[in-house]
Amino acid sequence: MALEVTGLKRIFMYNETELTDPNPELTPDEVLAFYSNSYPELTTSSIHGQITEKGTMEYQFKTTIGTKG
Repeated sequence: MALEVTGLKRIFMYNETELTDPNPELTPDEVLAFYSNSYPELTTSSIHGQITEKGTMEYQFKTTIGTKG
C-alpha cells in the first residue's frame, strides 16, 4: 500500500472577496505581495491563517490602516 501525500487547498480572502491562488508554490507572504499590485492597501496588511471545517487552509488579508485623529 503506497502512502499518498496531498496538500491543503488554499483560499485567500480580502474584504469578503475570495482571491484565487496564483501559484501553490508561493508562500502566503509572496501571494500578499502579488495581490498588492492590484490592491495597494494590502502593502500594510497582515495575514491570518486557519484550517476550515472543510479541510482547506484559509488566509485572511487584514489591513492595518486606521483613522487619524
